[in-house]
Amino acid sequence: MALKQRLDQRQVQKLILAPALQQAIKLLPLTNLELIEVIDNELSQNPMLEEDTPERKAGETGESTEPKESADTTAGESRDDGGTSDAQGAEGRDDDFELESQFQEYFDDGFRPAFAEKKEAPSLENILSKSPSLWDHLNWQANLTFFGQTDQETAQLIIGNINEDGYLSASEEELANSAGVPVEKIRQIREKIKIFDPVGVASLDLKEALLAQMDHHKIDDEITRQIVENCLPLLEKSDFVQLAKLLGIGLQEIKNHIEIIKTLDPTPGRKYSQEKTFYVVPDILVTKEDDELKISLNDEGLPRLRINSYYRKLLAKAAKENPEAYLFLKDKLKKALWFLRSLNQRDQTVYKVAKYIVDRQRDFFEKGIDYIKPLTLMEIAREIGVHESTVGRVVANKFMMTPWGVFPLKYFFTNLWLAILARKSPL
Repeated sequence: MALKQRLDQRQVQKLILAPALQQAIKLLPLTNLELIEVIDNELSQNPMLEEDTPERKAGETGESTEPKESADTTAGESRDDGGTSDAQGAEGRDDDFELESQFQEYFDDGFRPAFAEKKEAPSLENILSKSPSLWDHLNWQANLTFFGQTDQETAQLIIGNINEDGYLSASEEELANSAGVPVEKIRQIREKIKIFDPVGVASLDLKEALLAQMDHHKIDDEITRQIVENCLPLLEKSDFVQLAKLLGIGLQEIKNHIEIIKTLDPTPGRKYSQEKTFYVVPDILVTKEDDELKISLNDEGLPRLRINSYYRKLLAKAAKENPEAYLFLKDKLKKALWFLRSLNQRDQTVYKVAKYIVDRQRDFFEKGIDYIKPLTLMEIAREIGVHESTVGRVVANKFMMTPWGVFPLKYFFTNLWLAILARKSPL
């Protein structure tokens, strides 16, 4: 059979994501901080968009914390009659203004340029020097305490074997062999290091660290000292009944002594830890008001956007005077409108997911974490009418502030056996 080239027409079905849909999908998994960066980038690239500042909204009423309905269902007439009438005569303008009318809440009646550039002072956090590490801090104190060369070298050896929690990771015998000094010398220098700041560093175990802090703070409570010296295993198990029997005192008195122990630091070295603390900004707020759970999206710091009518007027004039400028502004207007629609759809989807979680996990919000129920992505996707992958994007990297604390949205999607374990009930 001979091979030959030919042209065929075939009708096939393909799933093609439009650019607007791709943009909406990209916005779904973003946190509020990431969304602010995207909005700022869009504002810098698209002149049709501007931030709706409080000054521009003078005289207008406030809006609900719930996300607005989709722009597909919003109808309105243009408030810029002059610009509209001029542009309606141009070819292809009917479709443009029909699209514009769906986003009327984002249009502004005037252009207010900012003539003065605001310069923000650099944050003090960005110019601070690096905080000293635990070992730097201890070596600095050692140089002020030990003056003999042998003592300084031994102190540096001990400090170098202290871990991040502040405990000695090597035994006294191992340190003595490494330094070539008697064990008693290691012990003497280590006792002085234990009263350095933070108190309790260079201890061999938890008991020694707590006792060093009690001595430093002059805590002379004999029962508290007895608990630390002899009863730490019972304290770790929270077996207060057995602890009370062993010491021959009441439970209330046991609790009073435990409160004293709680003032001590079990990991003294963590005070100078170099680990960075990451703060979580909740994307969804759930509050309880009059036995009702209120859901709102955290829009703090998120700029509100609208279309600037100044460039709309330029678009209307350019339709007759400058075709090249008209095409440019028309493209920017469409991108701006689709960006606003994508933001609205994101808010609606996040709100629907959060509302279903609150309704489904109502016992959790009212009674506590022991009452969490099993929930899957497929279940919530079927309920709100979206694909399972869409719910997965919404859940990713987002946090909800509840009356019981801040939880990632993924926390509420658990299977049956995990829910049973959370309730601590047998199968």
